[in-house]
Parts: sequence; structure tokens; C-alpha cells
Amino acid sequence: MAKTLPFTGSAVAIVTPFDGYKTDYDALGELIEWHIADGTDAIVICGTTGEASTMPDAEHLAAIKYTIEKAAGRIPVIAGTGSNETAHAIELSKKAEEYGADGLLQVTPYYNKTTQRGLVAHFTAIANAVKIPVILYNVPSRTGMAISIDALKELAKVENIVAIKEASGDISYTAKVAAQVPELYIYSGNDDMIVPVMSLGGKGVISVLANIMPRQTHDLCRAYLDGRCQEAAKMQLEYLDLINKLFIEVNPIPVKTALNLMGKKAGNLRLPLVDMAPDNLEALKAAMAKQNLI
Repeated sequence: MAKTLPFTGSAVAIVTPFDGYKTDYDALGELIEWHIADGTDAIVICGTTGEASTMPDAEHLAAIKYTIEKAAGRIPVIAGTGSNETAHAIELSKKAEEYGADGLLQVTPYYNKTTQRGLVAHFTAIANAVKIPVILYNVPSRTGMAISIDALKELAKVENIVAIKEASGDISYTAKVAAQVPELYIYSGNDDMIVPVMSLGGKGVISVLANIMPRQTHDLCRAYLDGRCQEAAKMQLEYLDLINKLFIEVNPIPVKTALNLMGKKAGNLRLPLVDMAPDNLEALKAAMAKQNLI
């Protein structure tokens, strides 16, 4: 039986606008309305780009609740509720489900990391605590560990573990997932690999780029899904320089900077993230200017 997919196309890994040391909900609301108007297919709130790791639980959950209420069923909302402690991830996940989230994004445990057997136990316990779809998040550059193919095969047996956000940057790994774990859907976790991942059967992207180019990122995914593969590839290459500049420093430093340059209220970063170095800022501005964003 096919698993239920929360979305296809472009999901924005949305920034969390801050005003000093509090969430700026008015600014978040404006961003959500912009994404809905410009065709973004889903919103991922409190992921890496949302600086969730800096947010106390009350703030983290309040941002999820606000986003679900603001979206009001017009667009799917995926809540980032991962943790390196299973009980904590379960607590956040059950709250997000209670609020009405359409799915959950679950990152691999970090720092204490665990083994592959531990990963299976961790993700299975979280998925069994809720009924909504769970998307696994493979991002070894952030967490220090990857999900093995054998672990994915075990996890795919869990009914509501439906997909993987693949952000290793290893297209060979993606191909192995597609070939050996066909029960799981795949989303690209890297904006520079949207078309390559979709060429292997991927259903879309959880995107940083979509924060500043929501319509274009949606259109790129739609083109591929509609069979206009050459058009999608052309767009992928056209946006490549800007995508690279969005990662010239640690995400979300450049994308928040870009939004502020565009007149969108992304607000400040939280330490240990700091403002961009001047030379990198100029490189980002030049790439944005080529896309007529500033």
C-alpha cells in the first residue's frame, strides 16, 4: 500500500524572523502569505533554516502553532520536531500533531549520534507516538551521522514513515535509496540538486532558495513533475550561482541577509550565527542582482 505524501513540489524551509530575542510573528505571517500567494507547495517550520536549535520549547511550539493557524489549511505545514533525545522529539511531535501539522521532519540525532540500530529505534518510537506522516532528514554535515540503506529498509516498514529529505549531497546514495527502498519517497535537501534528485524519482525539494524565490522554485519543480525536464534543468543551472552564494556562509546567514536586502523582515540571527563577512555579502548581492531580486 502506497504511503501518504504530505506534498509534492517546493516546500520552503522557512526562516524564523526574530526581533531581538523573540519571534516576530507579524513578519512570519507576512512571509507565509507571500509563500501561499507565490505558489509554494508546503511550509517547513522550525527546521535548520528556521534556527530551531536556538529556540526554547515554548517558542519552538508557538512558532509551529502560529504557522498552522496562519496557513489555515491553505498549504501543508510540516513541523520540524527532531531532537537528539527521543523522548523530547516525541513530546514536540505530539504537540505539533495536536496543533494540526500535516507532517513532521525528523533529523538524525546529533552529538550523542547513536548507532544504526539506535537510529531505527529512535525514529520508530517517534513515528509510533503519532499518526501523521514522518519525513526523515539525512544531513550528515550537520549531525555527524548518516542513515544507512539497511536502516532505511527497516524504517520503511513503519507505516507513517513516508519519505526522506536527502541532504548528504551524495547522488549515489540517493540512487541507492531510490533503487533499494522504493517504499520511501525522496525530497532533495539541496537546492543545487533538485533536478538530479527528481530525475531519480524525487518528489520535490525542501528548499532554502524558496525563501527568496518562491515562485521560481515552485515552477522549477512543477516543470519537472509535468515532464518538461529540459526546462527544469535550464532553471536549475540558471539559479546555480545564487544557490551557491546562499551557502557561502553557514545557512541561514545568507538567506536571512538576502530577505532583509529584499525588504522582507527576516530580522536578526541568533548567536553563534553572526552577520556576513563584507566580501561574502558583496558576492551575495551580485548574485541577487543577476536575478533582479535587488
